[in-house]
Amino acid sequence: MKCSPFISKWRYRAVLFGTAGIFCIMLWRLYDLHIIESKNSKDAVQSQRQIVSPISAKRGNITDARGNILATSRSVIDLGVDPEAIKEKFDRPETREKLSKMAHILNLPLSEILEKCKSEEIISPSGRIIKRRWKLIAKVEENVYEEISALKIYGITGDRKYVRTYPSEGLAAHVIGFVNKEGVAVDGIEKNADWYLKGQEGWIQSEKDARRRELAHFRTREVPATDGMNIELSIDIIIQEMANRQLQKIVEEFNPENATIIVSDPATGFILALANYPSFDPNNYNKYPVANLKNFALSSQIEPGSTFKIVPISAALNEGLVTQDDTFDCSQPTLTHRGRILKLPPDDHPAGVLSVRQIAEKSSNRGSAQLGAMLGEQKLFEYAKMFGYGSKTNIGLSGEINGVLMNPKNWDGLTITRLPMGHAVAATPLQIHCSMATLANQGVYMRPQLVKRIFSEKTGKEIVFAPKRLRQVVSPKTASIMCDILTDVTEKGTGKNALVSGFKVAGKTGTAQKIIDGKYSKKQHVGSFSGFFPSDRPRLVITVIVDDAKRQNGRPAYGSVVAAPAFANIAKEAASYLGIQTDEEFENIIALKDWE
Repeated sequence: MKCSPFISKWRYRAVLFGTAGIFCIMLWRLYDLHIIESKNSKDAVQSQRQIVSPISAKRGNITDARGNILATSRSVIDLGVDPEAIKEKFDRPETREKLSKMAHILNLPLSEILEKCKSEEIISPSGRIIKRRWKLIAKVEENVYEEISALKIYGITGDRKYVRTYPSEGLAAHVIGFVNKEGVAVDGIEKNADWYLKGQEGWIQSEKDARRRELAHFRTREVPATDGMNIELSIDIIIQEMANRQLQKIVEEFNPENATIIVSDPATGFILALANYPSFDPNNYNKYPVANLKNFALSSQIEPGSTFKIVPISAALNEGLVTQDDTFDCSQPTLTHRGRILKLPPDDHPAGVLSVRQIAEKSSNRGSAQLGAMLGEQKLFEYAKMFGYGSKTNIGLSGEINGVLMNPKNWDGLTITRLPMGHAVAATPLQIHCSMATLANQGVYMRPQLVKRIFSEKTGKEIVFAPKRLRQVVSPKTASIMCDILTDVTEKGTGKNALVSGFKVAGKTGTAQKIIDGKYSKKQHVGSFSGFFPSDRPRLVITVIVDDAKRQNGRPAYGSVVAAPAFANIAKEAASYLGIQTDEEFENIIALKDWE
């Protein structure tokens, strides 16, 4: 059957116009890709051909003041295989022999490695089925990777990473902090000095072939990594260990809720040891309760109790309101202040007439309250601020809190008699420590510091942190009188358990009732001792604070019992370690110099 001429012409025209239309669409698409979208097309092709490989930077070390490593990074290689690359030579005898040698070096079954080398299909994030290009075989050390690299197995590659380790385990954990599994610095010096420690990653920019293999001869740019700088702390690992041992003894004997020991050099403000309970091991931080990561020394606040009494006593002396021999009747239950009769706090041991010196020696609440009233609200508040209460020390660690020191306009009628005995104020252990260190340093408040220098062994660059004097709180004369008064506290008063053979010790005990459900508890206390030695030429300030210690006899956990002995033990060991001359040795040397 023949088609009509009309139908033939229609078919011819349809094919002609259809073919022409297809060519027009193709030409338009080519024009669009090569002219209109040329830049985007080139970028797309380039992005598929180019490869940017990061080069990890080695994180800097953290050392103690004597160069002992507290935190370091060791190199670990992720050894892997590209199944699609190795399959070209997988069945060759020489490849099998090399794989067998690699299995022996890794101490793995050959069958396990051969299984890793098999091709495998996976589903990409876009939903496409693609060939898997990399499988992890093992994590190996640098020297092992060098052995395997020497085999030159085509398709076996390594990805270098750095793993953070802490050789001293839990020693000074709250100072150092840690780097988590994701490589993020958490807490401590690791976090606060992260910018210096982490260094800067480098990268290699090159091209890859159709099988995604790098074409080294097409490398367009290679930027080497810059390793991080090292940090030298003021912490002395030996003194830190001393503090840790005493802290452990306190925990075993009294089972406290929290405890802390701080040791520093009063002349510079540098912290030599900072130990907390509970604590953790930075190598296995995830195995500890979150509460253990809290730095009790600067992230918790307590009422300082009688350790605060150095503030009103030294302030009254410094203002010339009293001398150390002036007396006060501490048997009276009330005093008149600004026309009002105020009830005085009771003393643990009732006393009669006491001199200013004896008020400190016997830790009289009523005597301290009378001195506070003489100073007045504003002066008492100002001296407390200058001694460091109510403000962060800015030691350089995250999590530090201000504590609580209310402005006089917010005081109630009893605050003027309660603040001088260390109530109606909340402080961190570090604030209490710095307050005592001020008297040990001739009345000068030094900023507490943990970092002595930041340095690079490769470049020779370093940043040195000098001692930082912040303010003169009391005169050197007042500080000297206070040192003498606080020496009586340990020789005649409440601090006898802090005495160290061969040395005069100055310090103050503290026992503060804890506030439980809005009321002062008669069973739960914070016991403390803060002091320094030798008292006439201070070398070390040591503060021991024990929160909610449990004595076997059920008696209150006085600072003289739970804290002062730890001070004495650390002072004795530290004196031997640092070569601090006893008072007799020092006097003999002075006498010899005078004779010469």
